[in-house]
Amino acid sequence: MKITAEMIKSLRQETGAGILESKEALAAAGGDMERAREILRQKGLSAAAKVAGREAREGLVEAYIHGPGRMGVLLELNCETDFVARTPEFQTLAHDLALQVAATDPHYISAEDVPPAVWEEEKKNYPSPDDFYKQVCLLSQPFIKDEGITVGEIITQAQAKLGENVSVRRFVRYELGGG
Repeated sequence: MKITAEMIKSLRQETGAGILESKEALAAAGGDMERAREILRQKGLSAAAKVAGREAREGLVEAYIHGPGRMGVLLELNCETDFVARTPEFQTLAHDLALQVAATDPHYISAEDVPPAVWEEEKKNYPSPDDFYKQVCLLSQPFIKDEGITVGEIITQAQAKLGENVSVRRFVRYELGGG
């Protein structure tokens, strides 16, 4: 199958990959857009793994106030450079994550943050640790804008696209009259 400029452009818009990467993925996939997306996703995951260990000290604090001011979220999202922190992609990610916290009220960032005593107390209420973590850990939750992917996977995709380590450092959710 012939790889057209329109196919490359479409794949670039969907994935954020470069022209050459998109063309190579389409060629490797024989023009199949779905397979090309998967190839780029796999490459992106390996790119994300390369940056995951690097220190992320820049970033931004996103503030989200819901409705008539009855609930709000502050979320710190970190990256490696202030340049990336100023990009629309990073700012959109920070906003989406603040919306996630507002909607789902997680108590921890990741499963590693959950004290063992908390799981011991809660395990009678959940069939598995994964079910519990999906409720209380931000990174384990289904993403509110696409429930087929977790918040952790959204962050991994952002790392691949931005070429930097991206991490949630902390968040707080306030609700009027809450404890």
